[in-house]
Amino acid sequence: MMMRFVMGVMLAGLIGPAAAEAPAPETLVRTVAAEVLGTIKSDKDIQGGDSKKLIALVEAKILPHFNFTRMTALAMGINWRKATPEQKTQLTSEFRTLLVRTYSTALTKYRDQAIEYKPTRAAPGDKDVTVRSLIKQPGAEPITIDYSMEKNSEEWKVYDITVAGISLVTNYRDAFTQEVRSGGIDGLIKRLADKNRELESKS
Repeated sequence: MMMRFVMGVMLAGLIGPAAAEAPAPETLVRTVAAEVLGTIKSDKDIQGGDSKKLIALVEAKILPHFNFTRMTALAMGINWRKATPEQKTQLTSEFRTLLVRTYSTALTKYRDQAIEYKPTRAAPGDKDVTVRSLIKQPGAEPITIDYSMEKNSEEWKVYDITVAGISLVTNYRDAFTQEVRSGGIDGLIKRLADKNRELESKS
C-alpha cells in the first residue's frame, strides 16, 4: 500500500501541460507537483474515491511526461529484442494501462505529506539526469524518490522511478522474465491484459 501511495505521488509530480520551451527537469517536477497535489487535496470527488475522474486526470496529464516505450523495453530486458513490432506495441500499451490503473488510486491517499527536492547535478547540455526528492510523512520515515529523466527533442520525460532504492522497471523485470519463460511473449501480453481487465472491473 505504501509503495502504491508513493508511486501515486511521484506520478502526480510530473503532471502538467507541455511547454513551448521545456523547463529544467527539477523545475518541472517541483512546480507542477505543488500545483497538482494541491488540487488533488482539495478535490472532494477524488478524495471520495471517484476512480473515473482520477483515471481521466492521469490519462490527460501524466502520460505525455513518460516514455512508456523505453520503460517497457527496460522492464522486458533482453526479451524486448525478441518481440515483434506488433508485440512491442501491445506490451507498451498494456504496461502503460497497468501503471495508470495500479497507481492512480494512490493519489487519493495524499493528505499532508511534504516533498523536499535535492539539487539536481547536471551539466549544461546533459540529456539524461536524475531528479532526487524526499517524501516526509508525519510519524513515518522519509522515503527517497528518484526520477530518471531523458530529454527527447524539446521535452523531458521519465523512463524510470526509484523508490527507496528500488527501481520500478527492475522490479517488473523479474516478473516479466518469469512470464516470458513460462508462456512466451504472447503469454505475458495476455497476463497483462487480464490484470488490466481485473483492475478495470474493480474500479
